[in-house]
Amino acid sequence: MASGQVDQDASNEPELHLLLDDTFEPLWKSLFQGFSEFFFPRKHPPLRLESKPIPIQDMWGFYNYKKEGALGSTVVHVVVLGFIIGVTFITIPHPVPGAFKPKIDTKLIDPGDYPLKPAKTRAGGGGGGGDGDVLQASAGRLPKFSMRQITPPAAVIRNPTPKLAVEPTVIVPPDIKLAMNPNLPNLGDPKSSAVIPSNGPGTLGGIGSGSEGGVGPGHGRGVGPGDEAGTGGDTFRIGKGVTPPRVIYQTDPEFSEEARKAKYQGNCVLGLVVDANGRPTNIRILNALGMGLDEKAIESVKNWKFEPGKKDGHDVAVEIAVEVDFHLY
Repeated sequence: MASGQVDQDASNEPELHLLLDDTFEPLWKSLFQGFSEFFFPRKHPPLRLESKPIPIQDMWGFYNYKKEGALGSTVVHVVVLGFIIGVTFITIPHPVPGAFKPKIDTKLIDPGDYPLKPAKTRAGGGGGGGDGDVLQASAGRLPKFSMRQITPPAAVIRNPTPKLAVEPTVIVPPDIKLAMNPNLPNLGDPKSSAVIPSNGPGTLGGIGSGSEGGVGPGHGRGVGPGDEAGTGGDTFRIGKGVTPPRVIYQTDPEFSEEARKAKYQGNCVLGLVVDANGRPTNIRILNALGMGLDEKAIESVKNWKFEPGKKDGHDVAVEIAVEVDFHLY
């Protein structure tokens, strides 16, 4: 047979019927069969297991397992876990307890025997200058001391015939003793050296260069430098008819940071003068405590308000002391 010819006898070759119609089922038939198997599955006979288990070697045998090794491993894990928990507890921030607030007690006391240091400014006192005279106030004796003034003193009488003659006075406690010459014939300023009678260049009555009916350079109806009444630098003390001031508003001092850190405690005593308007003045330390606590006490007392002390029913400047107790418990 030539190489270019095709064998027409195909009886010895397998036949392929890929495109014959009888090899495919209709779609509806396959769908129906699928639904039938889903809702009515065929029951197959139970499977018969004909294989048998074969024993194998214990898997722990490969690791040379021992009880001592398990115990050691457990201890190591416990130690590592405890270390992790400890580090976590230390590093995590914890809530800080409430701020430590020490206790502070304050109370008014009589200065008593505390050594009173000179005040930086004078309290009480108050000498009022006269009637605007160009001359310096003339020297003379002081008028009568009294807790009430109706007529201010005068070295030169401008009205020689008053309708109601009243003895001139200055508001000074009668128990105050001042060095002066009571034998001088005329009223005047004991500290002056002028001899020509004059009430001085002051105003609002009195004698001197101040104002408001006293004697001297102050401002008030007392004597000497200062304000209000009394004598320059002198104040009332509790007792002998003098009532103590009463606190009507106060703020508690604070602990200084230095004392708080050192847990330092104790008490300090402050001296002060409560003037006739109820204001604390001339505050000073009588018994020091230190570590910044004295300054804290002064800072607080400066803001206090008082009902002023009284003498014969009149508001007067009274010297008192305040004891501040700083304690921790």
